Amino acid sequence: MKVAIFHDYFGAIGGGEKLVLTLAKGLGADVITTDVDMDSINKMGYEEVNIVSLGETLKAPPLKQIHASFKFATCDFSEKYDFFVFSGNWAFFAAKKHKPNVYYCHTPTRAFYDLYEIYRKKQSIFVLIPFIIWVHLHRKISEYFLSHVSTIVANSLNTQKRIKKYLKRDSVVIYPSVDTSAFKFKEYGDFWLSVNRLYPEKRIELQIEAFREMPDQKLIIVGGYAEGDHASAYAARLINSIPENVTLMGSVAEEKLLELYASCKGHITTAFDEDFGMTPIEAMASGKPTVAVKEGGYLETVLDGVTGLLVEPEVSSIVNAVREISSNPEKYKAACFQRAKEFDVSIMLEKMRKMVVT
Repeated sequence: MKVAIFHDYFGAIGGGEKLVLTLAKGLGADVITTDVDMDSINKMGYEEVNIVSLGETLKAPPLKQIHASFKFATCDFSEKYDFFVFSGNWAFFAAKKHKPNVYYCHTPTRAFYDLYEIYRKKQSIFVLIPFIIWVHLHRKISEYFLSHVSTIVANSLNTQKRIKKYLKRDSVVIYPSVDTSAFKFKEYGDFWLSVNRLYPEKRIELQIEAFREMPDQKLIIVGGYAEGDHASAYAARLINSIPENVTLMGSVAEEKLLELYASCKGHITTAFDEDFGMTPIEAMASGKPTVAVKEGGYLETVLDGVTGLLVEPEVSSIVNAVREISSNPEKYKAACFQRAKEFDVSIMLEKMRKMVVT
C-alpha cells in the first residue's frame, strides 16, 4: 500500500514536523508539503524521507496560510497513492480529492478557535479588520474541507476535547512518540534546557524572566521560527531581552540536541495550553526531569513530583521549581526513563498502521 502524508510546511521543526517525519519513515510514506527547509530536515536525521513540494508559499501572514490552503485544495495525487494522512492546519484541504484518509490533528486551528480572542486583541487597528475577515472566511472554508476527512486522530486528550468542542467531531487519541533508544543519559550538567519554536504561545519570556532572577543558573533555548509566520516580532523581542545566563541557540542538528538533553540538568517548558508537547518525553527519555506549566498536554505526560514538577505560569513558581529540582535532579531519573517508555515510537507506529489498514 502506497501512503502519502500531507503536512502544511517544513520551516522551523517542531513536534508536528517530527511526528510527520517519524510516521513517513515508519510507514514508508512520501511527504507532500509546500515550503521545505531541507537543512532543518537533514539536521533532524530524516534525509531519507521522500518529500514532494507543491511550491513555496507567500511569506506574509495570512497570505502564507491562504496560499498553502489553496495549494492543497487544488493538488491531485489520488491516482498515485492508496491512502492519505493529513497533518497540520491546512493540509486537510486536500481531503476532498484524496480518500480514504485520516487526519492526525495536533489541534484545531488555534487562531480560529480557542486563541481567537487573544490573537484579536493583539492586532493593531490597521490589521484588526483584515484579521477578523480572514478568520471568519477561512474558518468556514476550513470546516467545509474538514467534512471530507474520514477519521480524525487526536494527539492528546486535550486536543480531543478541543476537536469535540469546536469541530463537533469524534476522534481517537494516539499519542505522538519518540524513539527512546536514541536518547541517552550522560550527566546532570550546569544548564537547563528549553526546546521550542520561538512563538508567542510558547511564553518563552516566562523562562527568560525566571532565569533573570537566578543568575547562578544557566538556560539554553533551542529552536527557531519559520519565515512568514506570526513569530518574527516576538522572536526579535526575545533576542533583545536575554540576560547573560540565557543562550538562544536557534535550530541545531539532531546529534547536538541529543547531546544537550543528555547533559542538561533539567528541562523547562511553558507553552500556553500546549496541545500535547513532545519535549518532556524527550527529556524523560534522557533521564531528565521537566518543569512544565500546569496546563494542556503536560498534564498527560509529566507526573508531578515524580518525573518533574507542574507549576503555575508565573515566574516565582518556575524559579521555585527550578531551584527544587536543581538540588537533587537524580531522584527523578528512574521514573523518567520508565515514563518515557510509555510513549515509545513503536507504540504509535503500531496504532497508526492499524488506522491506515482500516
